Amino acid sequence: PWVAGWGSGPERFHVSGNRSSGYRAIAVVLLTALSACAPAPTGDRLILEPVPYSALPGWSRDAHWDAVATLRRSCRPMVRRADTSPAGPSAIAGTFRDWRIPCGAAGAVAEGDHDAARAFFERWFKPYRVSAGRDGDRGLFTGYFEPDLQGARRKHGRFTVPLYHRPPELVSVDLGAFNNDLAGRQIVGKVVDGKLEPFASRRQIANSALAGRGLELVWVDSAVDAFFLHVQGSGRIRLRDGSVMHVGYAARNGHPYTSIGKDLVRRGALAADKVTMQSIRSWLVAHPAEAASIMAANASYVFFRELGAEGPIGAQGVPLTAGRSLAVDRRFLPLGAPVWLDTMAPLDPARPLQRLMVAQDTGSAIKGPVRGDVFWGHGKLAARRAGHMKQRGRYFLLLPRTVKPQGSGPQS
Repeated sequence: PWVAGWGSGPERFHVSGNRSSGYRAIAVVLLTALSACAPAPTGDRLILEPVPYSALPGWSRDAHWDAVATLRRSCRPMVRRADTSPAGPSAIAGTFRDWRIPCGAAGAVAEGDHDAARAFFERWFKPYRVSAGRDGDRGLFTGYFEPDLQGARRKHGRFTVPLYHRPPELVSVDLGAFNNDLAGRQIVGKVVDGKLEPFASRRQIANSALAGRGLELVWVDSAVDAFFLHVQGSGRIRLRDGSVMHVGYAARNGHPYTSIGKDLVRRGALAADKVTMQSIRSWLVAHPAEAASIMAANASYVFFRELGAEGPIGAQGVPLTAGRSLAVDRRFLPLGAPVWLDTMAPLDPARPLQRLMVAQDTGSAIKGPVRGDVFWGHGKLAARRAGHMKQRGRYFLLLPRTVKPQGSGPQS
C-alpha cells in the first residue's frame, strides 16, 4: 500500500459544513464548470458472473461465524433504510428490501456455530465472480491497521505535534447530489468572499495555518507517527494518565494523496521491492532533517474525531472487525455486502488467504472493480500484516438470492 499510496480514512460523500443555500449555490456553479471538463470514464467495468459455492477456493474451511458477526453490524444501518432505496451503485445489490430477510436470518445463527453460519450464507446468498472489463478478475489487495501513539490532551514536554478537529469552515460537496453523472466525485475546500477555494495543504498546516484556533484534539510526540496515523485513518492514543483515546477519521482537506514511498524510490533512498510501511518509517526516523519535506510532499491531510471504546468506524458507519472488514471502491461494490477474498497471506506468500469479508470501508486509493484493503486490527502483528500486504488476488460478491444484478461501471 505504500508504493500504491493510499489512506484508509473513509471519504464521506455528502454536503457538510455550513449547509446554507449560499453554499449550495456555490456547489452548483462549481458543478457546471466541472461538468464541462469532466474526465472521460476510466474504462473500468464491473462484470458479475454467477458461480456455485464450489467455485470459491477454500469456502468450506473458513470460520463462517466470524463473518456472520461482522455482517450483523452492517445489517443495522441497512435495515433502517427505506425498502425501495437502491442498495449499492446502480442498485447492483437490489433494494434494501432484498436485505431484510437475510439480515433477520443472520440474527438467528447461534454464536460460534460455523456450520450453521456457512449454511446461512449458502441459503440466503448467491456468489458472483467479480471481474473488470479490461483487467480480468485479478486485482491488488493491501492492508491497513489501527496504530498506537503516545499523546497528551494538552501541549506539554515532548507532546508538540497536534492532531486537529475538523475545521468548521471546511466544506465537502458531493457532486453526485447535483448531477448523477458525477456520482462518487467530491470536492473539498472553504468559502472565501463567496468563492470556494482549496483548503490549506499539509505543508501549510504543518507551518501553523491552523494554530491558535483551539482546533487541537490531542498532542502526540512524533510527527512521523502522526503522518502514518493520517494514512491509516484511525488509531489509539495512549495518554499520560494511562488511559487510551480512540481517534478516527473526520474529514480530509481535499488535496490529492501522494505516495511518499514512490518519492523515496525515485530519490534512490529505498529499493522498489523493499518499500513497506516499516521501511518508510525507519527511513524517516533515521533522516529527521529531510523527513518534514518528504512528508509535506503528500498534500493530503486528515482531521480526526474522538471515538468511543468500539474503535475504528468504517465508511458504512459501523465498527470495523479485524481480519473481516474490507475497504472497497464504493463506485462498484455495495457497502455491507459479504465478499469472498482469494489472495495470499501477507507474511507467508506461500499460504492462501481465503476468507469471507464484509465490505465496510473505503479508501482514497482503493480504485477499481477488483481492489481491496484488509483491516488487520490493532497491535504489532496487525502492523506487520498491513505493512507487508501487497498481493494480487480476486474476490466474489455475495448478494441476496432475490437480487438479479447487472454489471455496471463507475458513475463518474
